[in-house]
Amino acid sequence: MNPFYRYALIYGGLASAVIAAFLVVTGTLNHTIEWVASEAFGYSAMLVAMSFVFVGVKRYRDIECGGVIKFWRALGLALLIALIASLAYTLIWEAYVAATGDHFIDGWVAKQLAKARASGLSAEKIAKMAADLNALKAAYANPLTRMAMTFGVEIAPVGLVVALASAGLLRDPRIFPAKANAERLSQLRKARAAAKQARAGSDPA
Repeated sequence: MNPFYRYALIYGGLASAVIAAFLVVTGTLNHTIEWVASEAFGYSAMLVAMSFVFVGVKRYRDIECGGVIKFWRALGLALLIALIASLAYTLIWEAYVAATGDHFIDGWVAKQLAKARASGLSAEKIAKMAADLNALKAAYANPLTRMAMTFGVEIAPVGLVVALASAGLLRDPRIFPAKANAERLSQLRKARAAAKQARAGSDPA
């Protein structure tokens, strides 16, 4: 198999494993531990999973490319790893919903309305909010719409940001260089410093 695709599968698979663990924890504990169902916890877990995008591109650069990779090559691999992880997230969530009959959206809508009431919003604003949330709930009941929302709104944007950041950073071989490259860079710096000192010593006083 082409190393490019092998790395994508390996690190996309590792990211998918983290995502699967996150969804199991969320599905098991979200009704009993409030912060598990929070957006902060969810996006933190996504970032942890998507860290394999950076690791995968770095390993590919260091092992397969001699420590140097162009931006577009790095971005292509980063996006492929992120795509695999995002598809895994979407499919695992759908499998969870199908297997458990979990009514996540019902609980989420109820929490949003409860927060609105506790904040002191007027009855008119709460009624409008309830109508909007119920329309969202109806759309979420459609599996195709739900999958599009899960993929396009939740995890794909995280993967895109991490992929762009990874490619932008790792195109520079000086950022987290491979050991051999780090040694070469160190030798180059020493040679430049020695040359600078030699020039300074040869200048007339």
